[in-house]
Amino acid sequence: MRHPASRLNRLLVIGAGPIGLAMADALQRQGIAFDQVDANSGIGGNWCEGSIYRGVHIVSSKRSTAFSDYPMPEHYPDFPSAELMRRYLESYAHDRDLVDRIELNKKVVRAVPLADESWRVRFEDGEERHYKGVVVCNGHHWDKRYPNYPGQFTGKLIHSKDYREASELQDQRVLVIGGGNSGCDIACEAARVGQSCDISLRSGYWFLPKTVFGVPLTDLPIWSLPVFMQRLILKALVRVFIGDYRSYGLKKPSHKLFERHPAFGTDLLGYLRQGRIKPRGDITRFAGNKVHFADGSVGEYDLIVAATGFYNSFPFLPKGLVNVENDVVHVYAGAFPDTVKNLYIIGWAQARNGFGSLVAPASKLYAKMIELQDEMELPIGYILKWRGLKLPKSNLVDPVATRRIIWLSHHLLPLLRRRSRILAEKAPRAPFDPAIYENQSDDHAIAVNG
Repeated sequence: MRHPASRLNRLLVIGAGPIGLAMADALQRQGIAFDQVDANSGIGGNWCEGSIYRGVHIVSSKRSTAFSDYPMPEHYPDFPSAELMRRYLESYAHDRDLVDRIELNKKVVRAVPLADESWRVRFEDGEERHYKGVVVCNGHHWDKRYPNYPGQFTGKLIHSKDYREASELQDQRVLVIGGGNSGCDIACEAARVGQSCDISLRSGYWFLPKTVFGVPLTDLPIWSLPVFMQRLILKALVRVFIGDYRSYGLKKPSHKLFERHPAFGTDLLGYLRQGRIKPRGDITRFAGNKVHFADGSVGEYDLIVAATGFYNSFPFLPKGLVNVENDVVHVYAGAFPDTVKNLYIIGWAQARNGFGSLVAPASKLYAKMIELQDEMELPIGYILKWRGLKLPKSNLVDPVATRRIIWLSHHLLPLLRRRSRILAEKAPRAPFDPAIYENQSDDHAIAVNG
């Protein structure tokens, strides 16, 4: 084992996807020293080449997806491809002078707080470094969630994350499990090139049109309205442009719009109408190449694609340091755990109509709060907890409402500093004990998922 290199004058940013790049830019502008690493071979996170299937396009428009302080080129289509997204993020990193600071193919396998609440970080190549703190921007589209049904499927089963191109579906009898955006995309490609395609949906989904009246849905001037009004308008648009989901053989959603992430696009619905995709209910069991469904029907398949989503997880952090329940990360103000200083978990939530307008202002606020942490004896998360701030209840956020909170928070930072001094005297936390984390084996360096 190499001797740990001391970098106590700087932070480590983990991840060079959209959130990691925005945080790096904000830290740089705030004058905060940092290193940045990414496990991939290129910049872009989920949009890095080889990390996502070739036919994918963003589902929120370029205007609602682009960073608010760095618009996408005018010649980009309304819904850019993965390649265009990658070029955009690479251009952002180049124009913001971030490229030379990013170490690629550098995977973090362990990050542990020490007695002084600095951090020891170990990488997959065996190198160890000693940092002032860690800014975690490792994304939420990589830790694959697989379905768990009785029996064994003897055909091929892959996760949607591992799917790359339509040739994998050629002449196959395909079953797609899950109705999110990736599941819909892959089912449509299977309908075009496969022998057959079925889609298994455990419950009803909200399918929203990507465009209405010739305009991308996420560009409509409705997103600053109260949520109940957004729901009313979107339901009306669904009735006009789509109709009753049950007429497509689908279940009616039993949850409110935005309680789960909706699917954008109507291509799947068109293929359902054409009979090229067959809707199925929940699965009860596997039996060889057969799949049994809850309604008593049976289907035979060569390939199952599990578009069943991902876990929010941080496998390099010690168990219990940051809890995750039902994919909601237990941090305050979206980033700050209450247990330890100099740890920031950023970008784990999803903006429901495009992250662009939210990422830049949030990153600037977080950079200021990270700088403020140096003046405080207590973790920022601990202070926010004592001020009565609640833990988040969902991994979906309203960008407009969140921007209002960000604007207000900038003006409240002096109060946070004052509250820190009061709490340090009146409500000090228990002494930080690094032994409970240092003595864990690597087998225990896992996230707690609900």
